[in-house]
Amino acid sequence: MKISSFEVRADALLATWSQSGPVTYPTLWLRDNCPSAFHPQTEERVLDLLTLDPEPVLLGAERAGDEVILHFADGHVSRVPMALLFEHRPGCATKDPAAIVPRLWRAELTPASLPRYAAAQLLENEGALRAWMQDTAAVGLSIVDGLDDRIDAGVEIACKIGFLRETNFGMTFEVVSKPDPNNLAYTAVTLPLHTDLPNQEVPPGFQFLHCLANEAEGGGSLFADGFALAEDLRAKDPEAFRLLSEIAIPFRFHDADADIRTHAPVITLNGTGERAGAISEIRWNAHIAATFDMPADVMPAYYRAYRAFMAMTRDPAYRLTFKLKAGEMIVFDNRRVLHGREAFNPATGFRHLHGCYVDRGEFNSRLRLLARKTH
Repeated sequence: MKISSFEVRADALLATWSQSGPVTYPTLWLRDNCPSAFHPQTEERVLDLLTLDPEPVLLGAERAGDEVILHFADGHVSRVPMALLFEHRPGCATKDPAAIVPRLWRAELTPASLPRYAAAQLLENEGALRAWMQDTAAVGLSIVDGLDDRIDAGVEIACKIGFLRETNFGMTFEVVSKPDPNNLAYTAVTLPLHTDLPNQEVPPGFQFLHCLANEAEGGGSLFADGFALAEDLRAKDPEAFRLLSEIAIPFRFHDADADIRTHAPVITLNGTGERAGAISEIRWNAHIAATFDMPADVMPAYYRAYRAFMAMTRDPAYRLTFKLKAGEMIVFDNRRVLHGREAFNPATGFRHLHGCYVDRGEFNSRLRLLARKTH
């Protein structure tokens, strides 16, 4: 992309790009983003913005190869790559390889149509790793199969992405039926669709559940796309959607060692940018939603909205159900995809899943690094 022409004004550079048209670059923006404003090794900004005139005066500009040379009234000269000016055009969001648009799904998604990748590929081939991560981000969940029969096999895949997220349940956790449980996951009862740890200030991002054994009767896994649920609620009941996205409710987990609480809405929306108003997060866990504390006159309408969303989570039109096999691992966005479990009978066989989390920030960082290697 080349600049076909530009106009110098005291307060801005007006550049016309050969394909995208005219763009205005205010002079303070130009000085703030001059290459000399950044440390050459760390690429962090070292310029103190307050040392600049609030309205720098641009005197002239000239093209020199792939750069534009800018002359300011205070004597400063900037050599700005044209690629920088194009990539960071004011008003245009910078392309982000991790900004993958969700592909919403309902009951049409089947176990056979789930993205599925072999563990060996992901461990050995960065192209396969990137393709898997892109599919997982778009759909919200995927299957990794062919894992070794050892407890850390799933963790190895997670660590190909980034650091594990430690919670009050540890760096990793075992999903087994056990005595004296401090969470319903550690029982054999039915687990309705939910997201994990909405009581955390920032709930964990991607969850990895490696099936080591699933021999008991029952114990099928349940999933639903929380974004699809919320979008359908927005379409058919805008007032319920508004209440669930605007009113923060209390969530709390507590046992002998922890008491972790936060207030947050069930549906979180993006506030700015190209995807303003898009759904960015679902917090849904009726088991650890604490006592509602909104004003009494709001409660009847809020309960109606809350029950409407709960009813949708029970609707087979949104549900994906299958039984994990030993050597398979389900990976899903815990802040989008609701998951649950059918009851099982531990007397009929052993059921053991080994789990961990990797936060969205780590996941997105890895996607960006992998994208660099393809250019």
